[in-house]
Amino acid sequence: MNSAAAGVLQVVQHLRSGTIELLELPGAPPAAGEVLVQTRASLLSAGTERMLLEFGRAGLLGKARQQPERVRELLERLRTDGVGPVLEAAFNKLDEPLPLGYANVGTVAAVGAGVHGLRPGERVVSNAAHASWARVPLNLCARVPDEVSDEAAAFVVPAAIGLQGMRLAAPTMGESFAVLGTGLIGLLTVQLLAAAGCEVIAVDRRADRLELARRFGARTVLAGEGVDVAAAVLEFTRGRGADGVLIAAATDSDAPVREAAHMSRKRGRVVLIGVAGLRLSRADFYAKELSLQVSCSYGPGRYDPQYEARGHDYPLAYVRWTEQRNFEAVLEQLARRRLEVGALISHRFELARAAQAYEALLNDPAALGILLTYGAPARPAAPPPPNLSVAGIRAGGGAPVVSVIGAGAYARRFLLPALRASGARLATLASSGSPLTAWAARRAGFAQVSTDAAATLEAAGTDAVVIATRHDSHARYAAAALAAGKHVFVEKPLALTEAEIAAVAAAHAAAQARGTSPVFMVGFNRRFAPLVLRLKSELSRLPGPRCLIYTVNAGALASGHWSQEPAVGGGRIVGEACHFIDLLRFLVGSPIVKVHAAAVPAAPGRLSESATITLSFADGSLGSVHYFSNGARAFPKERLEVFAAGRTLQLNNYRSLATFPRSLLRLPRPSRQDKGNQACVQAFVAAVRAGTASPMPFAEVIEVSHATLEAARQAALLADTGSGDKL
Repeated sequence: MNSAAAGVLQVVQHLRSGTIELLELPGAPPAAGEVLVQTRASLLSAGTERMLLEFGRAGLLGKARQQPERVRELLERLRTDGVGPVLEAAFNKLDEPLPLGYANVGTVAAVGAGVHGLRPGERVVSNAAHASWARVPLNLCARVPDEVSDEAAAFVVPAAIGLQGMRLAAPTMGESFAVLGTGLIGLLTVQLLAAAGCEVIAVDRRADRLELARRFGARTVLAGEGVDVAAAVLEFTRGRGADGVLIAAATDSDAPVREAAHMSRKRGRVVLIGVAGLRLSRADFYAKELSLQVSCSYGPGRYDPQYEARGHDYPLAYVRWTEQRNFEAVLEQLARRRLEVGALISHRFELARAAQAYEALLNDPAALGILLTYGAPARPAAPPPPNLSVAGIRAGGGAPVVSVIGAGAYARRFLLPALRASGARLATLASSGSPLTAWAARRAGFAQVSTDAAATLEAAGTDAVVIATRHDSHARYAAAALAAGKHVFVEKPLALTEAEIAAVAAAHAAAQARGTSPVFMVGFNRRFAPLVLRLKSELSRLPGPRCLIYTVNAGALASGHWSQEPAVGGGRIVGEACHFIDLLRFLVGSPIVKVHAAAVPAAPGRLSESATITLSFADGSLGSVHYFSNGARAFPKERLEVFAAGRTLQLNNYRSLATFPRSLLRLPRPSRQDKGNQACVQAFVAAVRAGTASPMPFAEVIEVSHATLEAARQAALLADTGSGDKL
């Protein structure tokens, strides 16, 4: 293949159809703590990637059977949100391309700030995907010794999976260990156990794989009908049973775990490296006091964002073997010729023939180690450029030209389709270089995809910029876009600090001083929901102050979610509750004069996700936002109750609006839940096109942002003290 392609080439799978595509992406320099690698070889995973292929090629019913937990979640959401939004979200998820691969070896082309110990020109192994260029966090890279070839290094990551399972089992010299399953990881595990001085027994249904296991020093048991595998292992171990069993199979059957228990000695160790059913029989484990442990991938640090993404290593004295140090240990075994991988290579394909490689993985019984080759030069070439043209669908003349920075889940699901429907001319979609960005740009009809946010902000010919990045960059990008003379739509929240609010306000004032009147909006879409507009119309006929209660059943976030990091996401009060503060401000139509908030104490190291915020308005109205993360998922997410002039209006999850007394009920029920996402974006584009004032007064945006930060400040203090006495 041509390694000097215009962009980055990455292998992705479309989960709805199972189709494999080689997607072209723009290049991007390494961020702080990252290494930019030009790939030389990568290895397909015979277990994980085969399962993904089979899942993708299954029909909808087959997919549902494979993921019963997701089906239960969908059924719960169907009851609360309705059929339309839930099915749309599910199909959108299935349409998105999934990057494939996690065993990559290449040459360092550049390093980001804070990277030490690696230099351009050195070879590294990493868990990067199948892509011609990859940006990899430092802790997921390990330098490849000169004695180890590219092809051999490509086996490091799957070998590290086996090594981590082996470390959990803690084998000692002379112990007997059974390995169930002799696929790629199983055969690598056999060799690692043999190198550690263990007696190894390999079990599989395939004679050809067992022949390889014998070559690597194992005794073998050919499983099948009428074969008592446990009895065979007992015979090999002189009736004692295996000291440990490592399950390297990939199946949903419970049989491997059951067989592992039967062949183990009393107080033996069973470790699940691969995938197997876990419907256990207590009797199998009770009498022998067996231990069962599930191994997590390549070792400590896996799925820990502090370790993987932010480069915080675990102290060696306390965590001897991290995933990176496991990579290094495997590389040492390869360099000393204690691991043989040449016999495991069954196929080689150039990257351009990736689709054929996956067909071989799925359909060729002889497939084992399938390598992708990249034709990369000995030294890295110039990295691909940050901009890449896309076959976009351009709107007619006179439409405003809009660029977007950020292509996260919300942008892909709501903002980009709304922009396309608005009739705007879509110029550039800028993001970090994910395959999802290129796919989303092509789908929405952008002319270009880019990884250069600064250039996108300043591009001549762009009328407006939509900012949909993580929260910590919202204010910075918004101020820069205003300084560049652009209209601005920024996703909520506007800012994480008072200083950021001031910077945006100053940039807006400077734009007005230059004689321009930029349309500036924050993505407070609920103002534009049809039922909210009807509710506001009803309220306009009622005299006197209002009392409003907004209840949000937000649900808990997974530990470590980026939005809970104070410096990145600001927490859920800042990042999400701002929506509801803004909506109450919009419905009351009077300035907020006082904020009070109290929060449920959070666990150590976490920000509170449950709080009550009380707002006092200049006209005497009162509003409260009950933002809770500890409720039942089956309960509807949002409900608003408004009390005014002897009447009560109730908005139920944007699916219905009721008035009391019911004799006044003449409100149509919408065909589906509508939170105003599309109408909000269309109002912005229409104002830019017509040159009219912003649909959202800038003064209200600033007011709501200040109120949100004050609520978050009070909630954090109250959560720490447990009392408001110190305020």
